[in-house]
Amino acid sequence: MLVLTRKKGESVVIGDQIVVEIVEIDGDQIRLGITAPKNIQIHRAEIYQAIQEENKEALTVSENFIKNIKKNSK
Repeated sequence: MLVLTRKKGESVVIGDQIVVEIVEIDGDQIRLGITAPKNIQIHRAEIYQAIQEENKEALTVSENFIKNIKKNSK
């Protein structure tokens, strides 16, 4: 993990296309502005985890559905 110190208005560049800027600092909260191509998805970590869990659940439901279809078609 890379740990950096930045002040309000300063940025970090990731690769050639992603810029993360410190927009505001208020006590222990920091507001970030992220500029990236539209094809790159950006999520808060907890949202990303929820999406991953829902995808796993949907896959399980789909596998069970297919198994039931195969069983019932015999």
